[in-house]
Amino acid sequence: MNIQPCRPYHSQTTQRDLLRLADGKSAFKVYYVSIVGRDDPAKYEWESSPLTIEDFESQLLTRGDIEGVGFITAFPHITKVFRFAPSMETVLHVRAFTTADLAPLDLAREDGYMEYACYAEAAIAADEYHAWAKAASVEEYLAFRSDFDEGPIASQSKLLVYFR
Repeated sequence: MNIQPCRPYHSQTTQRDLLRLADGKSAFKVYYVSIVGRDDPAKYEWESSPLTIEDFESQLLTRGDIEGVGFITAFPHITKVFRFAPSMETVLHVRAFTTADLAPLDLAREDGYMEYACYAEAAIAADEYHAWAKAASVEEYLAFRSDFDEGPIASQSKLLVYFR
């Protein structure tokens, strides 16, 4: 296994919104997340990004290929759309996009694996899954918001040290 050093990771949820799409049924909760403390804050922090949240939402609302019910994690550099599968709603689908233009991103990674989530996405996804399981209706689910605010990683070199 080829272990690479990681950049520091400290995520912060900066805003939460609910977007109802043009089809009148599709709805996604949007979690705006920044990774603070890295070089190039314009790439990782909403506060420093040239892209505004309003511009991002405007782009998202005009896309015709995002539909369903679920949640979105939007960082200035990557956005993931998680929806409860129309064919089996106990399964969560995910698609990734570059945030600036919503161009599709491939989540394939080395050794045949797929990227699932960073810490913030995983914590939000866990909360969202619990809310989905507990909700008796879509509207009850849509009323819930994850309270994940901040996620520092104590050490981003554990694997590197472990495999030495």
